[in-house]
Amino acid sequence: MILCANPKAQYLAHKAGIDAAIQRVLENGRYVLGPEVAAFEAEFAAYIGAGHAVGVANGTDAIAIALKALGIGPGDEVITTAHTAVATVAAIELSGASAVFADIERDYFTLDPAKVEQMISPKTKAIVAVHIYGQPAALDELQAIAKRHGLRLVEDCAQCHGARYGEKRLGSIGDIACFSSYPTKNLGALGDGGAIVTSDAELAQRCKLIREYGWAERYVSHIPGQNSRLDELQAAVLRVKLAALDADNQKRADIAARYDRALAGAGLVLPKRRPNTSHVFHLYVLRSQKRDALLESLKQAEVGALIHYPVPVHRQKAYAGRVRGGESLPETERAALEVLSLPMYPELTNDEVDRVVSAVKRFTESA
Repeated sequence: MILCANPKAQYLAHKAGIDAAIQRVLENGRYVLGPEVAAFEAEFAAYIGAGHAVGVANGTDAIAIALKALGIGPGDEVITTAHTAVATVAAIELSGASAVFADIERDYFTLDPAKVEQMISPKTKAIVAVHIYGQPAALDELQAIAKRHGLRLVEDCAQCHGARYGEKRLGSIGDIACFSSYPTKNLGALGDGGAIVTSDAELAQRCKLIREYGWAERYVSHIPGQNSRLDELQAAVLRVKLAALDADNQKRADIAARYDRALAGAGLVLPKRRPNTSHVFHLYVLRSQKRDALLESLKQAEVGALIHYPVPVHRQKAYAGRVRGGESLPETERAALEVLSLPMYPELTNDEVDRVVSAVKRFTESA
């Protein structure tokens, strides 16, 4: 079986460095919010091109804490997309705010700025722009909307580590940015992990307080907080992988280009790239009007394709009928019926890519 993602292959590719980092932490004896976390925060902030990074337990907490640090909570609305991992919406609700859905652009699967502006109300306080699949959202337009209406722009960077928008890296453009380091991500840990990035020192300090009970000094809470600490082992692993991130992203881009060349003319809609940006291909997502049949055919060929995401958030039982904007999202619903993710990770071999392509073509040529 060719897996859609393969965190073990990533570990094996960086085994010597990861094993040494883990041993260093074990011998140091400090396991939560210690020197490895501090070093990762400094290195990751510098990599993104922002002033500060704050390590947290996971990407969901990163969004919830970022919103709380911005002063957003009960009674406030946050506009985002329903074409995302449900974590984005869960995080908004964890902050106490209410999510509002706007539709996506057909070509890029990211928020449609025109639709976002239509959903703004007196309660709207922020936009959470999801850079889905490694593809940058339309940040110029979304920034202009945020500025025009006095809103905060939050980047959900869970799937886009290392991507660029013009000359800047994603995560350095909005007011604050939130990253996940779930093991399958472009910058993945060996467990859960996350980070918040901002160039606003006061905002970063509030995030640090919130992630650990509001403590400015141990056992003394200055503001209400929670427990969302990045542990030393994960920070040490992330430091190793951060050094290889650009090289690994280039491998993803090379695999995507190989798919593009081989599947051109196969009757599929292949991934488009937003001009003047870099797509880091967390996922390689194509579209097919015969998606379900193609998925079953690939399964029979032992190709681990997946659907990201089969049920948009506004159609899920937990959220159906209670999130404003869910009444009319035609592009979101169309995407949910058509998208398919082919295997994509840096260690995927040319032979494996060719096997995936052959399996796809066998279906398209016979369908």
